[in-house]
Amino acid sequence: MTTPAGAPKDRLGAGRAGGPGSALSELGPRGRALAASLGAALKDAPYVVRWLVLGAIVGASAGLVVVAFVRTIGVADQHLLAPLAGYHAPSTYANGGQPGSLHLVRPWALPLVVGLGGLLAGVIGLLVPEVRGSGTDEALRAVHENPRALRLRSIPAKILASACTIGSGGSGGPEGPSAQVAAAVGSWLTRLLDLAQTDGRVAVAIGLGSGIGCVFRAPLGGALLSAEILYRQDAEMELVVPSAIASIVGYTVFGAFQGFGPLLGFPGQSYVFRHPLNLLWFAVIGVLAAALGTAYIASLSLVRRLAARLGPSRVARVLGPTLGAAATGALAVGMPGVLGAGDGWAQRALGIGVLALPLWFVLLMPLAKVAATALTVGSGGSGGLFSPGMVIGAFTGAATWRLLRHLAPGLAHNPAPFVIVGMMCCLGAAARVPLAITVMVAEMTSSVGVVAPALLAVGLATLLIRQLDLSLIDAQLGSRDDLPARRLATALPLLETQRVDDCLQPPSLVLPGSTTAAQARAALADQHLPGAPVVDEQGRFVGVLDLAQLEEAEPETPVGRLCDRQAVTTAPETRAALAAASLVNAGRGWLPVLDRHRRVQGILTAGDLVRASRHVVLQSLRRAASAGPAAATLDAEIHPHSPLCDRRLADAGLPPGVVLVAVSRGPEVVVPDGQTVLRAGDLVSLLVPQAARQQVQALLDPPEPEEPSGP
Repeated sequence: MTTPAGAPKDRLGAGRAGGPGSALSELGPRGRALAASLGAALKDAPYVVRWLVLGAIVGASAGLVVVAFVRTIGVADQHLLAPLAGYHAPSTYANGGQPGSLHLVRPWALPLVVGLGGLLAGVIGLLVPEVRGSGTDEALRAVHENPRALRLRSIPAKILASACTIGSGGSGGPEGPSAQVAAAVGSWLTRLLDLAQTDGRVAVAIGLGSGIGCVFRAPLGGALLSAEILYRQDAEMELVVPSAIASIVGYTVFGAFQGFGPLLGFPGQSYVFRHPLNLLWFAVIGVLAAALGTAYIASLSLVRRLAARLGPSRVARVLGPTLGAAATGALAVGMPGVLGAGDGWAQRALGIGVLALPLWFVLLMPLAKVAATALTVGSGGSGGLFSPGMVIGAFTGAATWRLLRHLAPGLAHNPAPFVIVGMMCCLGAAARVPLAITVMVAEMTSSVGVVAPALLAVGLATLLIRQLDLSLIDAQLGSRDDLPARRLATALPLLETQRVDDCLQPPSLVLPGSTTAAQARAALADQHLPGAPVVDEQGRFVGVLDLAQLEEAEPETPVGRLCDRQAVTTAPETRAALAAASLVNAGRGWLPVLDRHRRVQGILTAGDLVRASRHVVLQSLRRAASAGPAAATLDAEIHPHSPLCDRRLADAGLPPGVVLVAVSRGPEVVVPDGQTVLRAGDLVSLLVPQAARQQVQALLDPPEPEEPSGP
């Protein structure tokens, strides 16, 4: 153990519970060396190269895990719903296009079979709590809070829990679990390659999008989804390019095993918008879809509150999804269309064969699917919300077409355009991702011609739900202004001008991984610390130890086995504003600061950031005061041939009373001092007395070209 002399003793805050072994600890020495080399090379690589490589790795990995997931669902269906309950759901075009049937061989068995799937999912959720729910929220929380947080073991657990839920007939889709397992791959790569926090959140976000893009066979929609799904009223369009790389690579890998082609075939391929009156009928669908989307969100919220009343006990956490699934099975006795993801029923609604379905079935299907999904997923079952949302929208469009087909002028003779618009409206508005879902459904149905007139209905539905500030996805933030980094930058704007190594302090205590729990408890008590970083025998960071992790540990247990190996860290060169956001997300009040070799360089706390920001403010005030009351501002760009270019500020020859306030260098803002070197392209802000303005302008402008001498 090391204790730097004179180090402050209030450096550390409380932290979260420990996690499993780090990604590096799962590899042998050669694997660790290779991962470290690749990670270091990617950190130094240009942006394009870095995301060509990382995007391809994330996408290929996502494609493989989604293949495993889809096939596991197929196996569960073959051994649960079909043989035990005698029910065969219709399938999509990509999966054979079988029509299925409303006939039930053993209707009495449905509550038992679906309830069994919920029971199995509940037991798995008891062992791995993050598999409960849709999966999309879990992935989004990792993007917003800690991209290292998704554990590798959550991948097989989520696959099994979701396969049990969906394969037994629970009303949930494969896309939410696909998003979580693909995002977990990005999280694992973040730990394995020791990616920076900013790169890690991109890796997790594009994993989320590529996972959904794979399962829906819609890579462009998946790429847009990565950017749009993070917020209710905003987007990060800079994610589109790396996400597009991951999505197309993932779809290629997925298609190599599962086949290529649109999920729902080509029902809208020949549609051409010719009748402006159709806009009116599409607007009707938009209003109805908004109403059903609102009911969908409210129903999920209601069931979640009811499930929470069962309490936090282990029995209650299994009982909730079991009862919810059994209730879904009971509902399915009268409405078998609610079983499973339901995309096969959306396939049937797309064709003229929808006329063969009873009108009561078409009219009740949206409401029944809302109730069944709320019961299955809201109670803690493992399944996605997107596929059911599309089914709700599909039958909203089909019901509208059925009711208007003999009454409305200009109505299409085929229900496909109405069904497609319903899918776009209901899910796009409810999940607050209208652009991504519009593109995704167009890819799923080969219906580019429907997109233009559909925008009216999608926009109308989105505006209506937006007025209520609702979303199907709880983990969405309102906008970028709700990001911790943005809030802290507003409160402490000068954090944008500083680096972590301007703020950090040496650690009070660093614990070797071989330290026993008893020794660690004594060392922490001796220095009045609630935690400390843990290192291995080579001095490389392993994780973070908190007192909470020592409470139930055996005295002789090494702390290397107890520490949180997925803890948020930062680097000395990171901008202080980004580190401040990571500090908020860490939840323990402090961050280990690691160098490129993962050795602990210091500890960063909120107090360090405030003190450093205060120091910069005082420096700026002193400089501004020297400019005098008559000074005016001057903003300019440093020209490559300017006398100031490539010169230290101390040697620049600025007139007395001139103050260089700030230097903007790309995305970075530098608070200058005498050693700051001005570079070509820098944007500088100066306070200039009126008498010195011409002299300063001469230093900023390039020299006049010399006139050629005479003969």
